[in-house]
Amino acid sequence: MIIFGTKGYLYQLAILTLVCARCGNPAAHTLRKRVTKFTLFFVPLFPFSTKYTTQCTFCGAEQQVTREQAEQLQAQETGGRAYGSRGSSRTSPP
Repeated sequence: MIIFGTKGYLYQLAILTLVCARCGNPAAHTLRKRVTKFTLFFVPLFPFSTKYTTQCTFCGAEQQVTREQAEQLQAQETGGRAYGSRGSSRTSPP
């Protein structure tokens, strides 16, 4: 007997202040990544679905966004810098 199925994972990528498309309030929105993985004998093997969404914390409206939009929103939240970059300038010794 082979036991297979799926398992979902939800990652919170950022919290952003945006104007909600449904209620019109400037409120905090959570940027989330939902990954669904194929499992075999309850062991997750590989992802077969990845979706990105934003959810308004004021009214609860959820809107699906593309991967590119999610990356842009995440870059805005970090101030345009990638994680781990320090922006330090190096000078060579004289």
